[in-house]
Amino acid sequence: MDVAVTLVTVSRPETTEAVTRGAARLLVSLGYAPLAEVTLPNGRRADLMALGKKGDLVIVEVKSSLEDFRVDRKWHEYLPYCDQFGFAVAPEFPRDALPDEPGLIVADGFGGAVIRDLPQTPLAPARRKALTIAFGRLAAMRALGVETSVLQT
Repeated sequence: MDVAVTLVTVSRPETTEAVTRGAARLLVSLGYAPLAEVTLPNGRRADLMALGKKGDLVIVEVKSSLEDFRVDRKWHEYLPYCDQFGFAVAPEFPRDALPDEPGLIVADGFGGAVIRDLPQTPLAPARRKALTIAFGRLAAMRALGVETSVLQT
């Protein structure tokens, strides 16, 4: 029997889109309301930012490849804007290359799983209030079709 094997290469944008979609679906299943591509007050862009039922804010940084992780070492700059932070990667991502401190989600285009809990570092109440209001305004503007990604606090 002749068996042909075809190698399918998934591009980085396709991987990013699939992991983002799967991580967002996971967040929804955990009771969060996620927004994609949110520009934070410090100018950094969070791949996913989510608001929980109790007002907690989560940021998930999607890494599509090892190279993407290696060239992007700014993840510490997200921490002042969330209660929990973690990475989301595809199933084939070499997880041992990631730091141990942040949480870890493995996701594909259909969903995801929390592999390592996202550590909790509560925000100061004044910052939480400002970010929550900005998050709600951003969500409302997007619902109206206004193209924006910036949290204005």
